[in-house]
Amino acid sequence: MDFPALLLDFWTERHLCTLASLRADGTPHLVPVCVALDLEEQCAWVITNEHSRKVQHVAADGRVAASQVSGRHWSTIEGTARVVTDEVSVARAVTCYSARYREPRPNPSRVALRIEIDRFLMSSGFMPTG
Repeated sequence: MDFPALLLDFWTERHLCTLASLRADGTPHLVPVCVALDLEEQCAWVITNEHSRKVQHVAADGRVAASQVSGRHWSTIEGTARVVTDEVSVARAVTCYSARYREPRPNPSRVALRIEIDRFLMSSGFMPTG
């Protein structure tokens, strides 16, 4: 993934995000989350509780969008998420989360959402000039 430098900075600074997943009836479910990019694996991670609604929604239909905004700048990731429960993947998600936010508290019910990124949308201020 190639990102304009300003966009990459925006996705590594500490900003809360929202995650939109789809309910069974197709309506969006929008919740605040922390999203961490993983440039090495070319995905994004959300850590959460295995009993959350977003986990149920993603398990049924993985289409998601994650967005963040700060003042007039915004960016959205669109892609397909899947619920991962294996120790290695969840640990990777926690590591990425910790790098952007802080070390999360222990959670024996923790799972991760791995988002395969289809595209980034962004405000014009992130576009390279020239």
